[in-house]
Amino acid sequence: MAAELVEAKNMVMSFRVSDLQMLLGFVGRSKSGLKHELVTRALQLVQFDCSPEVFKKIKELYETRYAKKGTEAISQAPPQPITSHRAPESLSIHPSYDHGVSGPRTSLSTPNIDYPSLYGKHVNGLSRLPPKVITKPEVRLVKLPFYDVVDELLKPTELVAQNNEKLQDSPCVFVLSPRQVDLIKNSRDLHPGTKSVQVVLRICYTDTSCPQEDQYPPNVAVKVNHNYCSVPGYYPSNKPGVEPKRPCRPINLTNLMYLSSASNRVTVTWGNYGKSYSVGLYLVRQRTSSELLQRLKTIGVKHPELCKTLVREKLRLDPDSEIATTGVRVSLICPLVKMRLTVPCRAETCAHLQCFDAVFYLQMNEKKPTWTCPVCDKPALYDQLIIDGLLSKILSECKDADEIEFLADGSWCPIKAEKERSSSPVCPILVLGSQDMMAKLPPPSSTVSSENGKPGPDVVDLTLDSSSSSSSSSDEDEEEEEEERPPQKRRCFEKGLLSAC
Repeated sequence: MAAELVEAKNMVMSFRVSDLQMLLGFVGRSKSGLKHELVTRALQLVQFDCSPEVFKKIKELYETRYAKKGTEAISQAPPQPITSHRAPESLSIHPSYDHGVSGPRTSLSTPNIDYPSLYGKHVNGLSRLPPKVITKPEVRLVKLPFYDVVDELLKPTELVAQNNEKLQDSPCVFVLSPRQVDLIKNSRDLHPGTKSVQVVLRICYTDTSCPQEDQYPPNVAVKVNHNYCSVPGYYPSNKPGVEPKRPCRPINLTNLMYLSSASNRVTVTWGNYGKSYSVGLYLVRQRTSSELLQRLKTIGVKHPELCKTLVREKLRLDPDSEIATTGVRVSLICPLVKMRLTVPCRAETCAHLQCFDAVFYLQMNEKKPTWTCPVCDKPALYDQLIIDGLLSKILSECKDADEIEFLADGSWCPIKAEKERSSSPVCPILVLGSQDMMAKLPPPSSTVSSENGKPGPDVVDLTLDSSSSSSSSSDEDEEEEEEERPPQKRRCFEKGLLSAC
């Protein structure tokens, strides 16, 4: 291919203005401009759109011109003689060429050719330019933990509008191999009517900068053969003014497909509103949360000593900090379900020691995949999850506490609940009938009769003088003040116990 390109460029460099104009007019490009502009345009044509017809036209113009000139044409031949001529059919067709229809043209500002060295006396420089292969970057989809890709049936392909209508149809036809059919038929049932090995359709934005998440276009509908496939609907929104969200997941097409050698036709109906989308077809094996949990227990357990080292690193004294951290509290309750942890888990990218329960975390993401840490609200993808071996050991040893404290040396101690600490008596308990209790009781009132226990009659001493009356009045005042004061708390007698405070 490189030899044919060099040969075609050498022939173009030997053309006159009339030959260049005929070549450019043949492919529908502009024929106006100076000779060096025409040469530049023709070289671009050879470099990027050299189809068999274009090469044949260049050869025809070259042979016609030099057949008329005779020996004069031979003397004006390019410095590198043409050694052989291959048949035009041997050239590989550029992807932009399609049966004589000119594809998208490269703009004149493309800096892929050193034009000063190509034009003029530096014709030999053409042979030193390596052929450039233009490869368009492909759209990539993010890896889904619950789907293991077995085969790629259709690479992500852009949905192209065929007209100016807002609603577009994009068909796709493919055939399953006998091996793929056997895989689907012999796979186990996740639940009635759903096989674990499936053919799924994934749709995403046409963006090659990074792996793309599943994203549906507006008004999307999928038809498999002669029936429409169910597409996930919208989540209802309870908040006023908030639009409902749609879970964009792989669409299972297995139930509507021909599991034989017959061809399957999939038609995607989508709304053309400016954004570009791509679709891909995959043969996948769907996993359950219990399978992912077992895989995590196999390959994702972090050794207790490594976890203890991480604790010491977090509690290491920072010389630039004025506050020394002597310990950090970690709850043994899962923040997701408010229950005691069974499989303590967190992401390696998280900066905290607090864990959440891997069992409930995987179950929640199986129903509604968000992969967000419930502690710090940062991404916690499945490939980043680890099981804390140290906290697993603590959970088996500490049964009577819901919270622990890690110390600076990596050790830990349980923290009792506040209710347990407050339930311990602060004052001694006195038992009714004991001598201590009798000592605490007030003496019997002097106004109580020893005979029948009833208060005796009031006796007034008329011999008291005014001083005694004044003192009695002062006593009455004191009694009135005591009546105005709030009553003192009564002693509580319950079940034979008396609080000493």
